[in-house]
Amino acid sequence: MAEDWTTEELEGMRDRLESMRAEMEAHLLSTAQSSKTVDLDEPIGRLSRMDAIQQQKMAVANRRNTEIQLNQVRNALNALEAGAYGECRACEEPIRKARLYARPESPFCLACQQSRERR
Repeated sequence: MAEDWTTEELEGMRDRLESMRAEMEAHLLSTAQSSKTVDLDEPIGRLSRMDAIQQQKMAVANRRNTEIQLNQVRNALNALEAGAYGECRACEEPIRKARLYARPESPFCLACQQSRERR
């Protein structure tokens, strides 16, 4: 484990991550219909069709972001099971607890995350 965690802290993080995973999976199931391609042969007005296409694109982008975050949550749960939770995947240094309490699925320490965002 990258930083000293109590058993209670780890169980709390596991519970949060499991809850996040369940919420995201439910969200993906509930939004599956809204991200389907708009049928251009449907007899609706031009503005309604444009609105429907915009809504569909926003739903696809939202689902993509949720899928990325869900993958991070699953990876964090796997790291928790492997005893590597809280270890930065880039520099292998400990991720500060404050960051993990704010974003329990964070795969990178703040310095590595900022470096990635600048690129």
